[in-house]
Amino acid sequence: MNTNYSQVKFVLWLILFANFAVALAKIIVGLMIKSASVMADGFHSLTDGSSNIIGLIGIGLASKPVDEDHPYGHQKYETLTSLFIVGMLLFLGIQIISNAIQKFANPTPIQLEPISFIVMIVTLLINLFVAGYEKKRGLALNSTILVSDSMHTRSDIFVTIGVISALVGMKLGLPLWIDPIASLVVAGFIFKAGYEIFRMTSTILLDSAVVTEEEVRKVIKTNPLVKGVHHVRSRGTMESMFIDMHVLADPSMTLLEVHQLTHDLEQQLREHFHNNVQVITHMEPFNSEYKKTP
Repeated sequence: MNTNYSQVKFVLWLILFANFAVALAKIIVGLMIKSASVMADGFHSLTDGSSNIIGLIGIGLASKPVDEDHPYGHQKYETLTSLFIVGMLLFLGIQIISNAIQKFANPTPIQLEPISFIVMIVTLLINLFVAGYEKKRGLALNSTILVSDSMHTRSDIFVTIGVISALVGMKLGLPLWIDPIASLVVAGFIFKAGYEIFRMTSTILLDSAVVTEEEVRKVIKTNPLVKGVHHVRSRGTMESMFIDMHVLADPSMTLLEVHQLTHDLEQQLREHFHNNVQVITHMEPFNSEYKKTP
């Protein structure tokens, strides 16, 4: 298995246990004080743990080697699993809104206890650590699923802050409808997180450019044998990038020299971007017809 995938799996397992512990604590407190917003926050945290499980499945599929049916590998399974997280968030948001509407129609007195505030603050601190750690590791490992999941967890931070504010407000004597209002805010953050994850993953699945043509050109043009570069395209992710381009070179070069140049250019790109970059180079003769090509 790719070393990166092994590290991603380790992070997901670690975050999984943290998320389920946080979710369990919030749900228990929500049941104790009969709070819709605390319960909504707890189930939101539960989806954090569920998304970790989906991520582990996706990483297991993405780490499979190239085969006859998948000549480009299975890396997009990691991105595809992020869309399952979006679906979970959408479903959960709708459920929370439905519950909030019922609470508006039938408000239930909330039994505020000091332990509820303590638990919510402790879980908030845990989420702050989890979101920061997961995003940092996701960026370091160029992992779509870790970055997506950190965005999911980050929304949990704002949700918990909103819930704590609602509990404080009710403790100070604000009306009971503050609780379902807070749960609607929870749903809003959930939908926002889902949209951000969808936007990020869709760019990968739709083969949007990973790096700019100008950046690739700057790397390639450092090679003295390169006379010009054009028609540069990229797709995939930083962890698994595919680049194809047209390169102009001296027409007097032998086939062996051209072959060596293509290998040298591929190595240059790997050293600049990532070792998993795969490059297809179309070599063209440099002559007066191409002199204006950048």
